[in-house]
Amino acid sequence: MDDRITLMGCQVDNLTMEETLGKVEGFIATGLPHQHVVVNVDKLVKASRDPELRRIINDCALVNVDGMPVVWASRLLGKPLKERVAGVDLFEALMRRAGEKGWRVFLLGAREEVVSKVAETYQRKYPRLVLAGYRNGYWKGEEEEALVAEQIRASRADLLFVAISSPKKEQFLGKYQAHMRIPFAMGVGGTFDVAIGKVKRAPVWMQKSGLEWFYRFLQEPRRMFRRYFIEDMAFIGLFIKEAFKGKQARQG
Repeated sequence: MDDRITLMGCQVDNLTMEETLGKVEGFIATGLPHQHVVVNVDKLVKASRDPELRRIINDCALVNVDGMPVVWASRLLGKPLKERVAGVDLFEALMRRAGEKGWRVFLLGAREEVVSKVAETYQRKYPRLVLAGYRNGYWKGEEEEALVAEQIRASRADLLFVAISSPKKEQFLGKYQAHMRIPFAMGVGGTFDVAIGKVKRAPVWMQKSGLEWFYRFLQEPRRMFRRYFIEDMAFIGLFIKEAFKGKQARQG
């Protein structure tokens, strides 16, 4: 794709939110399966250590960047991204558009009480929304996992939203998307919790300032400390390595 750039080993699409929505509409029109993924600091760090996750990301039909630090890094590396396309914002925009266009939606992930509330909330919010089905994100073994994929295939959904942690959601979609044949399948992480108000979204000024991660940390410090302050620190090393490679390439 002409609008793709490579950042730290992962290919990403340099698109605005509106351009992304246009791509999704085109995918749905084809009826063919397409997988979407968003990358942020944490995902890029995980992909640098996990070749299979990196392969899945690079094979996706659409890859957005969700995270201002990655947008800033792209600009410093001379590969400026147009804007951040946050997964939670894309989910909301697609649910609204699904209600307008009659697209069939399947919700997968989180606990039963959460996913059922998401289904109820959005059917109330968008009365014309067609819910093809929903299911919690817990199962045991490959046999039950395959049954989940079969349930989704049978639903004939146009859109599939998977609220499971990384890299499990990418692995699930990478394994079953061709079989499920969902025109647009998207991993949404913790979006269901945000959608029903279980987890609060950061104020807009924090989102634009790249501090949304810190707001999340303040809400769940014990759970998020290791991710943000230990594991994700490797992003600095990835950035330095990428900058050094770019400098070498410019020097010939």
